[in-house]
Amino acid sequence: MKLVVVESPTKAKKIGTYLGKDYEVIASYGHVRDLPPKDGSVLPDDDFAMSWEVDTASRKRLADIGDALKNADELILATDPDREGEAISWHVLDILKSKKLVKDKPVSRVVFNAITKSAITEAMQNPRDIDVPLVDAYLARRALDYLVGFTLSPILWRKLPGSRSAGRVQSVTLRLVCDREAEIEKFRAVEYWSVAAKLSEKGKSFDARLYSVDGKVTDKLDVKTGAEAEVLKAAIEAGRFEVLSVDKKPTKRNPYAPFTTSSLQQDASSRLGFSPSRTMQLAQRLYEDGAITYMRTDGIDMAPEAIAAARSAIDKNFGSAYLPPTPRIYANKAKNAQEAHEAIRPTDMFRHPDSIGDADQKKLYGLIWRRTLASQMRPAEIERTTADIAVNAPGRGINLRAVGSVVTFAGFLAVYGVAAKEDRDADDQDEDDRELPALAIGDTPRLEEALIEQHFTQPPPRYTEASLIKKMEEIGIGRPSTYAATVSVLQDRNYIRLEKRAIVPEDRGRIVTAFLENFFKKLVEYGFTAGLEEKLDEISAGDLRWKDVLRDFWNDFTRQTDEIKDLRVSEVLDALNDSLKDHIFPAKADGSDPRRCPNCGTGELSLKLGKFGAFIGCSNYPECRYTMQLSDAATGGAETAAPGDGILGTDPESGLEVLLKSGRFGPYLQLGDGTEPKRSSLPKGWSPDSLTLERALQLLALPRAVGLHPETGKPISAGIGRYGPFILHDGTYANLPDVEEVFTVGLNRAVDLLAQKKAGGGRFGRNATPIAAIKTFEHADGTISVRDGRYGPYVNQGKVNATLPKTVQPADVTLEQALELIAERAAKTGGKKPARKAAAKKAPAKKAAAKKPAAEKAPAKKAGAKAAPKTKKKAEESA
Repeated sequence: MKLVVVESPTKAKKIGTYLGKDYEVIASYGHVRDLPPKDGSVLPDDDFAMSWEVDTASRKRLADIGDALKNADELILATDPDREGEAISWHVLDILKSKKLVKDKPVSRVVFNAITKSAITEAMQNPRDIDVPLVDAYLARRALDYLVGFTLSPILWRKLPGSRSAGRVQSVTLRLVCDREAEIEKFRAVEYWSVAAKLSEKGKSFDARLYSVDGKVTDKLDVKTGAEAEVLKAAIEAGRFEVLSVDKKPTKRNPYAPFTTSSLQQDASSRLGFSPSRTMQLAQRLYEDGAITYMRTDGIDMAPEAIAAARSAIDKNFGSAYLPPTPRIYANKAKNAQEAHEAIRPTDMFRHPDSIGDADQKKLYGLIWRRTLASQMRPAEIERTTADIAVNAPGRGINLRAVGSVVTFAGFLAVYGVAAKEDRDADDQDEDDRELPALAIGDTPRLEEALIEQHFTQPPPRYTEASLIKKMEEIGIGRPSTYAATVSVLQDRNYIRLEKRAIVPEDRGRIVTAFLENFFKKLVEYGFTAGLEEKLDEISAGDLRWKDVLRDFWNDFTRQTDEIKDLRVSEVLDALNDSLKDHIFPAKADGSDPRRCPNCGTGELSLKLGKFGAFIGCSNYPECRYTMQLSDAATGGAETAAPGDGILGTDPESGLEVLLKSGRFGPYLQLGDGTEPKRSSLPKGWSPDSLTLERALQLLALPRAVGLHPETGKPISAGIGRYGPFILHDGTYANLPDVEEVFTVGLNRAVDLLAQKKAGGGRFGRNATPIAAIKTFEHADGTISVRDGRYGPYVNQGKVNATLPKTVQPADVTLEQALELIAERAAKTGGKKPARKAAAKKAPAKKAAAKKPAAEKAPAKKAGAKAAPKTKKKAEESA
């Protein structure tokens, strides 16, 4: 018997069916150990020794793998074909060896780019050893991220109260967003006018724009005022038109390469409205279903057999005329591209998108299928026509230019449908994709209308998730497996927010970026971070030693941190006030001093730091106690409309409009405008900007009937409640791990979950055996533990319990996250338990009442004795 270790249970089940009875396939469920989130997990002074920790869930997985290995003759590590997959195999093998379970059994590593029978069979025939340089690159990245986070974050907490942690790649990505916002704030619009004419020839209308005036070719911004535009309009209306030249030029448009992780996320965002994280969820399911190849890649090449299959599918679907004489070979131009494996493509080129059952998976698969076939098709052939037309006007020499194009051979555009422009890639849209009438030199078109229009130059657009990922890829920061996660982390830390798909930096994010730019400038330089990524690639290629890279980085980084440790908060504030003055104190329309205190009239407003973050305060404090939130200062107190509000469409069954609204507790959906309309809040992680009518109707239709329980005959339903997604049967609730499963859970899965709940494994069971701490952290203020309670997972320190966000798995909680949650909860409750828990001990209060006078005197003296030192301490801190 051969034991095969993969990452996910879905993969394990599918691969098991391909390998047969001589193999046992078991899942590790991703990474089995990580660096403990506490000081000392990486020791630079001990040659960067790393201490690993196995969490509770992984301990059970490893025990299952160990038990299975005892009865196996061989161990095969078959985790994903990238750096992370290599690391997981290394971790599993290292733990098994430490437990002396491997002994003399042969161990091999196999990789496959698709979960198909042929790919699995071929991988098993070509085993190899674990790629040590790839593991070294993983270790270097993990140590770098740990050292930056655990060195920089405490400095942030001390110097910028209310701020959260900082990461190596996240900080640079945040700077990208903040730099773009600063560009927008500094931008000043410039007025300009466009001049054009609608002409007619041979009964067909066409447009021509102003090209030259008095022999000088005009630029877009040359006509600066309405008066200039009116003069030109009058000249055009008084003139006669004659075609001076007609230039017809055939051009070709080549298809784009198959998808990488980045380009798939960008295209899915712009065309399907999927967020990068949603795109990767869907791609993961398609991969595990065997529909597509591995979806974390920056390679754009395809295997020879895949190219041959694509050409065969093109010949069958479109004919041989659409096939180029030789296959197309693509070379990656992206910075730091590893090209370790293929581009994202279908595993079966003849599998049509209509064969995919899930609606969203079908859309994404269709995107991949069309892009892959298009990449191996002939170019589109387009005839581009340019006509110059003289305006014979008194005293002015004015020329117009009309441009048009027509597709003479569809080529790769046939896979999208030439007529359906909205179904093409964004770059396949031609601004001149319109046909001109048959013009000839000497023709005299007739004027239908002279057109002038006022315009203003526009600031650079804010990044969307897709365009930010594209920028990250261009400058070489991050990797395919980390793009979506990096953006999500910035959202979770409240450093950025989404407004109608645009990324807007929060004030907290801008302050952190300004701090890092002033005091850790090198760390947030694009070139420095990209250079580190290049070094990691050199490590994975075996050209650099990973500890040498760490040593060079750490020596430089510690010099910076040593300089910052003794920095006074006043110095930090001075630097931030200067860096953020255009944002915090924008110029006023009346020209008055934007920093003058509106309350006392003599004080100067400046950035202040309080227990819960930054705010604006007056320099005359405490005589003047004027304060203002940063958001109010930046917007001048103007209110902004809630993003995303509007009508998504009409419910085909009821005929009522489906409305997206924003309320006190966030965005929600509403069906119609009746007296008691049906409403539904958006689940955690759902963005209003990417919400479709189909998804909205699914949400409004909850709870969903799953079926009748085979034993009781009573109905089972699925829905979303206060504590997340669930299934319900006869008054019994059982949790679902993912919101998406509410819409897909079947009867067998529901019955199984209910049975587990009945056995005591459910989260809400009153008689369930109490669960021990999932993980604990030692801290100066007392032990912190992560537990799973009746109402969900939470973190505990002393008497303070803080609920864990639904997006965070209990086993993944870090000390930094736990401290933030504890601090936020303590701030709300004054460090005490919620009132409803304290009420349970109300009855014994009668005995204490008898001793009330004596009890009041003693504490009064203690309080008085301690008051002065406490005040003195505060005064020293303020100084």
